[in-house]
Amino acid sequence: MVKRVAVLTGGGDAPGLNAVIRAIAKTAVREYGIEVIGFRDGFKGVMEKHLVKLTEAEVSGILPRGGTILGTTNRDNPFSYQVAAGKYEDRSNECIEIINKHADALIIIGGDGSLSIGYELAQRGLKVVGCPKTIDNDLAVGQAKTFGFDTAYAFATEALDRLHSTAESHHRIIVLEVMGRYAGHIALHSGIAGGADIILIPEIPFNYEEITKKINDRLSQNKRFSLVVVAEGAKAQDGEMIINSYESNRPEPIRLGGIGEVVAKELERVTGIECRVTVLGHLQRGGSPTPHDRILATRYGVAAMDLIAQGKFGYVVAMDGENIKPVSLAEVAKGIRNVDIHGDLVTCARKIGICFGD
Repeated sequence: MVKRVAVLTGGGDAPGLNAVIRAIAKTAVREYGIEVIGFRDGFKGVMEKHLVKLTEAEVSGILPRGGTILGTTNRDNPFSYQVAAGKYEDRSNECIEIINKHADALIIIGGDGSLSIGYELAQRGLKVVGCPKTIDNDLAVGQAKTFGFDTAYAFATEALDRLHSTAESHHRIIVLEVMGRYAGHIALHSGIAGGADIILIPEIPFNYEEITKKINDRLSQNKRFSLVVVAEGAKAQDGEMIINSYESNRPEPIRLGGIGEVVAKELERVTGIECRVTVLGHLQRGGSPTPHDRILATRYGVAAMDLIAQGKFGYVVAMDGENIKPVSLAEVAKGIRNVDIHGDLVTCARKIGICFGD
């Protein structure tokens, strides 16, 4: 019987993390009489035994707050834990021992990296339940949206609304670079919602000739400006993804970024139209979660606690239509979910004249 559950948040931050923590703590105490503790700063907090008790008082008022009161990190993988400069060891057994000493089960709120670690720990006997979190919306959990995504693409949409007026006023091409890693969900959703003329995503390599045709077509209709949304992982048909930096000590060592500047310079060269680029970066991760993300995060927190109470481990909670169902952690470990380039959303965008550069 579970008497105490531990919680940690891992990977990049996302709006809605606090809502999940709040829902877990409230459900545990009110519904099941289970005590909740939180490990600070992801798996680093586990290895350093840095924890805090999560009472109802501790989580009061955090629903609308962005970020996570527990802190997070996308480093400190216990299977490859840094013990000295340039030296890494498998400390997973120690990690499991520490968790089992302080709790009867662990809830991991994270993306593909953190949940893949959770899967490996579950394979070694740890009682784990996962909550899917990523602004990229790329977890391999069916077609379920992850919390944080709605807030991220809503902000990108607002940016497009603002950029529209300045692009039109100055007769410019404005390129908006958004996050998403190797999936184009943020770019696709915000591009459609924000009235972009061109959307460039990793799943559809682009060529400048097709983009130029679209811009010239707009010029022939006396539309002397264009809005381009480009996902950070997008690439030209004859090119590679643009890498901002490489950090070998991170679970995801490649940091993408810079494609917006590349696209803007090339479009200005081939069209002769003045181009500007805006990179949203971490603005997409910050701020208060949207009502949609607050509700989704709350539902995920409650569902995760329900699984713990039922003794069902090795799962991640995921939306299935209007309902939440448990999906095996093994599914998350298989990889990411990309945009379906033949799906309804891409088809819809094409039918209203949006160019994907192909």
